[in-house]
Amino acid sequence: MDHPENAADYKGLTVNSGIEQPPVINPYLTKLRRKPLPSVGEIVEGILKGNVTMLSRAVTLVESVNPDHYAKAQEVIEKCLPHSGHSRRIGITGVPGAGKSTSIDAFGLHVLKDGGKLAVLAVDPSSERTNGSILGDKTRMEKLSTHPGAFIRPSPSAGSLGGVARKTRETVVLCEAAGYNNIFIETVGVGQSETAVHSMVDFFLLIQLAGTGDELQGIKRGIMEMADGIVINKADGDNLQRAQLAQAQFRSALHLFPPTASGWKPEVLTYSGYYEIGIPEVWDMVNRYFDFVTDNGYFTRRRRQQAKYWMRETIDEKLRSHFYHNPEISTLLKSLETEVLENRQSSFTAANSVLDSYFSNFK
Repeated sequence: MDHPENAADYKGLTVNSGIEQPPVINPYLTKLRRKPLPSVGEIVEGILKGNVTMLSRAVTLVESVNPDHYAKAQEVIEKCLPHSGHSRRIGITGVPGAGKSTSIDAFGLHVLKDGGKLAVLAVDPSSERTNGSILGDKTRMEKLSTHPGAFIRPSPSAGSLGGVARKTRETVVLCEAAGYNNIFIETVGVGQSETAVHSMVDFFLLIQLAGTGDELQGIKRGIMEMADGIVINKADGDNLQRAQLAQAQFRSALHLFPPTASGWKPEVLTYSGYYEIGIPEVWDMVNRYFDFVTDNGYFTRRRRQQAKYWMRETIDEKLRSHFYHNPEISTLLKSLETEVLENRQSSFTAANSVLDSYFSNFK
């Protein structure tokens, strides 16, 4: 390149050509090859032996969107299914900032004192814009994350309702097959997603806060009706009196609700996850619930209802996937979307046209 600085008018100034730039790509990178995925038999054998590495790889297969991985994951799940179902599944939800992760850290350590193993499935909300997730729940579970009997798996919600769906359900099966007899599922937050959580757990715990204004203002009737236990966190120091007042308000509110299907009367307790105050009392409530529903047969009935629910959910998902991946439907959808946008056809008429075209192939 010709530089004007090298002209005679600029005596004493010269521009060197410089050195040749090194390649951008590391020349040794080709030698680093990722290990091939183990076979289905090796994964299942590792899971049944409690191998955490194999369990993690299996969960990654379940979460993968690769069609080849999906087929392999389903085969692994089918072989693990006979070894599952022997755990306590507990859903934990609450408003953002209620201290769910900190509480799980305290609850988990208390559970592991009696032996056994604990799996924590922490669902992290994904960004609507970038689809990215921080996956930082383990940073709030400092003690539990280093415990040899605990397995913590943060997963992105990936746009699904509340971040809990079929993949979380299948991950529960894998964890149970690996010998984890306690499963915690932490949800994104209070909202419609709790319906999905409720359909895969045995006990539903709602964490609330006191001293944030009108405690009953944030209560959603649907969440309250699903909760098997309500706990008021951060009941310590100057906040203790406010927590006790909130406890009384929640107890009064529960009297207005109809009886639960299990016959269990939800309890309201106070505790402090950070200072680990009242943790044994909370877990004693959970133990009494399991004894109660086991004695009256509700535990078995509920597990059967959940199995039927997830069978139908899987059918819905398969139908939706088959519909949108149909080449003829994709072409027709683009055409009708244009007509809808140009107001030549209503949304409802266009939808019916697409569905009629789809179902005509099965007549």
